[in-house]
Amino acid sequence: MSDNDIWRLSATDLAKQTRSKQISAVEAVQSSIDRLHQVNPALNAVVEDLSTEALTHAHTLDQAVAAGTEPGPLHGVPVTIKINVDQKGHATTNGVVALKDVIAPDDAPIVRNLQNAGAVVLGRTNTPEFSFRADTDNELHGRTHNPWGRHISPGGSSGGAGSAVMAGIGALAHGNDIGGSLRFPAAANGAVTVKPGLGRVPAWNPSQKVERGLLAQSMSVQGLITRSATDLHLSMPSLIAADPRDPFHVPMPWRGAAYDGPIKVAFTKNTFGYDLHPEVAKALDTARDALIDAGYAVTEVDPPDVFDCGRNGYRALMGEVLTLLKTDIEAAGSQTIRDIFDVYFQEFPPITGTELIEMLAKRTHYAREWSLFMQDYPLVLSPFLPQPFFRPDRDTEGPEGVHEVLGCAVYSYAMNFLGLPAACVPARLAELPKGAQPINVQIAAPRWREDMAVDAAAAIEARVGQMCLPLWDKMGSAE
Repeated sequence: MSDNDIWRLSATDLAKQTRSKQISAVEAVQSSIDRLHQVNPALNAVVEDLSTEALTHAHTLDQAVAAGTEPGPLHGVPVTIKINVDQKGHATTNGVVALKDVIAPDDAPIVRNLQNAGAVVLGRTNTPEFSFRADTDNELHGRTHNPWGRHISPGGSSGGAGSAVMAGIGALAHGNDIGGSLRFPAAANGAVTVKPGLGRVPAWNPSQKVERGLLAQSMSVQGLITRSATDLHLSMPSLIAADPRDPFHVPMPWRGAAYDGPIKVAFTKNTFGYDLHPEVAKALDTARDALIDAGYAVTEVDPPDVFDCGRNGYRALMGEVLTLLKTDIEAAGSQTIRDIFDVYFQEFPPITGTELIEMLAKRTHYAREWSLFMQDYPLVLSPFLPQPFFRPDRDTEGPEGVHEVLGCAVYSYAMNFLGLPAACVPARLAELPKGAQPINVQIAAPRWREDMAVDAAAAIEARVGQMCLPLWDKMGSAE
């Protein structure tokens, strides 16, 4: 492979070659930098280019290995960091003009863990204002585009991360997820991710002045978007390393105990009255067949009520947002984001006061129902969205737009309210009137068993293939 093509390697293959000194960290990083400069102008996925800093870091890594230091598991692997997480010396803008000069005094745990493992940060990726849209645009950094074409939103809020990693800008992309912000961009761009469960990955921003609300703490998680499920098995063990700044982090190994016999999977196409698009149905069938052929025992059965859990969970989150964040959104947000939040509050009437306290208590009821169900069916294969991914700015089109973007996404935010892990993996490349686009499905897993969700995603990927390959062919033919 030529130096120009190193960026094409998966994180797993790249780490194998950098650790064995077949490829230097500098060569790995330079190839990704060249790719960044080639494709990012058309995508605006990376909004802070850290090429110079990255090459210096890569050179330091190479010198350390030459001096006899054992390379880390992610030695020389290029990554991107989302702009809503602290990276020492850089602005944590969260897509907000008023925050453009908030310089992080230290690294967040996820940044520290990635760098301790040998990863090299190429740049910082875009997010919508306050990281609270399923699309990615803001007045500070502008719009991020989907590498599949401008007929599809790049997703959000980790839209820059999803666009970047699928376009070949870095082998790993950091993102986070409070209601779907890892899985929406994965679905939009045809990437793979696992939303970790509550307490799995340590989190904190040293730049923050006050602690986040209780639901924000319990629903939001840090993670990675990748081009291959295998890369999650490589990288997630480094992400979950303990950090004392997160007092509620639970230090558990990445791999759990093996199950005796075939793993039972609950398979559902239930979309709770929302239309199930034929292409999504085909993706679900493909995923089901792939799991059966891989030895899973798949049964069509509905899990506990996702709709009630998801909608109530998101209404509770909106209650917390209304109480703790609305003043900041009104003061610092653009007219666009203020209008969107007005519609959010219509779509998800905020639960406040005594009812909010009661719903926080009921969260345990929902989690217990799922825990008991997963005694019989450890995995749940479901739609992620009932329709193919939406167009850019769909959520600016009033109640109908927000309803299509978020209202139907109950399988997404239910997992955040429950605190359960959920993988999102492409299971079909659909040819639609406006162009090709990937269709992702979701796999939920028991608490602390992200590894099981990733194993199932890998089985589906083995059948369907990596979506980056047809994407790169498409991007190449367009250049």
